[in-house]
Amino acid sequence: MDHRLALLGAHLGDDLVAAGDGIPERATHDWSGLPPVRPLALVRPRTTADVAATLKLCDAHGIALVPQGGLTGLAGGAHPVGDAVALSLERMNRIEEIDPAMATMTVEAGTVLQVAQAAAEDAGLFLALDLGARGSCTVGGNLATNAGGNRVIRYGMAREHVLGLEVALADGTVVSSLNKMLKNNAGYDSKQLFIGSEGTLGVITRAVLRLQPRPSFSTSALCGCRDFEAVLSLLKAMRAGLGPSLTSFEVMWPSFYDFMAGSLPHLPRPLAGRHGIYVVIEASGFDAEHEAARLEAVLGAALEAGDVEDAVLAASQTDVADLWAIRESVSEYSKVLGPITAFDVGLSAGRTGEVVEVLEAGLRARWADAIALSYGHIGDSNLHLVVHVPSAGLAQPGEAITGFVYDTIRRAGGTISAEHGIGLLKRKYLSYTRSDEELDLMRRMKRALDPKGILNPGKVLG
Repeated sequence: MDHRLALLGAHLGDDLVAAGDGIPERATHDWSGLPPVRPLALVRPRTTADVAATLKLCDAHGIALVPQGGLTGLAGGAHPVGDAVALSLERMNRIEEIDPAMATMTVEAGTVLQVAQAAAEDAGLFLALDLGARGSCTVGGNLATNAGGNRVIRYGMAREHVLGLEVALADGTVVSSLNKMLKNNAGYDSKQLFIGSEGTLGVITRAVLRLQPRPSFSTSALCGCRDFEAVLSLLKAMRAGLGPSLTSFEVMWPSFYDFMAGSLPHLPRPLAGRHGIYVVIEASGFDAEHEAARLEAVLGAALEAGDVEDAVLAASQTDVADLWAIRESVSEYSKVLGPITAFDVGLSAGRTGEVVEVLEAGLRARWADAIALSYGHIGDSNLHLVVHVPSAGLAQPGEAITGFVYDTIRRAGGTISAEHGIGLLKRKYLSYTRSDEELDLMRRMKRALDPKGILNPGKVLG
């Protein structure tokens, strides 16, 4: 037996440590598409003290460690390393407290997001952080990657939902600051170091989340616009007319909308005819009649101005589902495409339209049969692009596609990662987005908090 396995078993116990065939298949990969890797061992702590003991042991003996949450990341941040321990937080899934007076929720890091959302709803409150993987992703993973999702335009990224944090450092030191106060300016706000650090600076074990009043009403509209300039005018009008009631503003180029609608005939297509670009809008609030009337009024003005060519306003929750069906059809990629090269990039809204034109035309110029689908949370400056080259079969030219896309994003002053992190897949392109000085500061923080480099080796900075 590997002496490191004997060491882990002796100090942590067989209840926490699995090795060899005892490691479940799901722990060997995340959603990045990277080949499965069996880690040296899988440790599944039950408490913060277990996490601290594991880290202290690994740090003392130079054993690398990869933290894992729900394994729904797309950049390889939680992908295991063959000579490292995988540390799964799945057993640390307790909701410890909901404080209605402070509108907070204290949870362990392994709590599934959807479970936390349901607990908040049962308490008459609302956890506004939301993303498509809600049924599998965990709070700790959401915070470690600073996840975005569907409601960023109104509620912000994951870090905006965090008031307090407990973190275990590389040497096993536990830093617990489970603050509930909105105002707390006593020294450095250390939690921000760990939110978005992808487990490279410490392991998040518990968090205090900020809750919101639960909206009692939401509705949606689907719009067909003439072009991207009209979309920007519509976004400006929606922000001005709806204010904080504007919850989502999702844009779909014809490349995405028409392809998915044509490939999946069962999807409803509420708008007649074809349009230059499509937008799904969600508004939510506390006065159904007032909120619906405001959305209708803003849409009416946009129709009169010519920015919107056609629009459908939901009259029921069934209608809402129909209006969102094509935007949410991304889960069907495996049915309509072969292997894909996917991108999550950020751009200033004003440049997004021209960049999409450059990307789609450039990809077709390089690969005549390329299928490039563009869509995203444009109100959040977030563009998603999915590329498949049918003639390449299983041997997709991923490196060449990635180089072209990221070069284009760099020239436009954008970011290579808007909401999915860096992980392994984007590591070599980090300098496209961050300056030499920023990268040097990141390395200094890494050396200060993890001098032996045991935490999530090879991720983010390499």
